[in-house]
Amino acid sequence: MDFTQLEKARYSLRKFSDRPVEQEKLDLVLEAARCAPTAHNNQPQRIFVLKSAEAMEKADTCSAYHFHPPLMLVVAYKAEEAWVRDGFDNKNYGEIDAAIAVTQMMLQAADLGLGTTYVGNFDPQALLAQFPEMEGCTPIAMLPIGYPAEGAHPARIHEDRKPMEEFVSVL
Repeated sequence: MDFTQLEKARYSLRKFSDRPVEQEKLDLVLEAARCAPTAHNNQPQRIFVLKSAEAMEKADTCSAYHFHPPLMLVVAYKAEEAWVRDGFDNKNYGEIDAAIAVTQMMLQAADLGLGTTYVGNFDPQALLAQFPEMEGCTPIAMLPIGYPAEGAHPARIHEDRKPMEEFVSVL
């Protein structure tokens, strides 16, 4: 699939099959995050792969959204490893770097026939309490990933887009 087709075909999957994700495909999705561009190539992003029933149950306690995927990725960053725009506003780019990694993983997953949905509505403190392995990280997204269930489809508003002139200004 070419990129234009891919970007339009990808949608937030909310109904997952129980079919497991092959390790080879998961590895490609994780490689997409590893290769994602980051400010000054600092690579502060961290990915936590939740596969076990116990890990999935713990993750479910941290968000009201439960899509029952076969696995979930939690994307976070280490603030002390991220580039900081010093001399101006001291903005830490860790969250931006991690979000770029999420985007690349979502597109790679779609190219492999997998679905994802970006879940930003979760309790980060609860997630850190449930998973001590994430200590020192700032989680930004929970990314359910898997194969679409039979009958899964994009949301009704998937193709609703603002006209280009509403968000692009040529100066």
